[in-house]
Amino acid sequence: MTRTTARRTVVRTAVAAALACVAACTSTDGSTGSADPSTRSLRAVERAVGRAGSARVEATTVMGRELSLDAVGALGWRDGLTGTLTITYTGGTTAETMRRLGTTAMEARYLSDAYYARLGDRFADRVGGRHWIRYVYADLEEPGGGAGAGSADRMRDTTPHRAVQRLLAADDVREVGEETTRGRRTTHWSGTVGGTTEQTVDLWVDDRDLPVKEVERGRTETGRLTRTAYYSDYGVAVSAKRPPADDTADFADLLQARDNG
Repeated sequence: MTRTTARRTVVRTAVAAALACVAACTSTDGSTGSADPSTRSLRAVERAVGRAGSARVEATTVMGRELSLDAVGALGWRDGLTGTLTITYTGGTTAETMRRLGTTAMEARYLSDAYYARLGDRFADRVGGRHWIRYVYADLEEPGGGAGAGSADRMRDTTPHRAVQRLLAADDVREVGEETTRGRRTTHWSGTVGGTTEQTVDLWVDDRDLPVKEVERGRTETGRLTRTAYYSDYGVAVSAKRPPADDTADFADLLQARDNG
């Protein structure tokens, strides 16, 4: 492989990692619904989640031919997104790209201004010994940022309170009924969220007004999107340490290296 080809492979991996996070956290924003009984109940859920401020997350995402992944960790949302996830790519073209770099798993750290991904030793060998990629949210919003307009906002949507907001934006939100979810009695809510493609959101809420499970379904350019997330241990302590600068490559610099290659 030539040096130019290797550099482009690294950048494609960086883009794939960014898009994978987008897929894991994808959402559609919208205005809140009217003050009907469903809305009032979901407002109580929104307040309870806001007070909790953090939770453990277990999520599985499948996005057409592009990827399937599992994410496990703890996230906080009181002062912007913070926390750490371990993301394992289990299939799709992104997993194949990651495998060529010697790993199908990465650590993701979320801070207020940027998201960091650790991609392993083989990746580091190709970018001057640096193991981490830094994705500045503002850079990802730029037209040439590699992940599309609005991706930075979607990256911050892994938390349960955004699922509640999406349901509040749905015109057809409804209470499906009571169900048992992971051994807990929950109320199942469902709604359709508009946007570039039709997306459904289902949420299971316990008797403390806290989400236990979330399922999102929709379509992407590469096929159907399905994301299932479980939430537990609300209020758990969450932290994310910024990786050392000398062990970090900036995503914007990798893009520039590709363009200059």
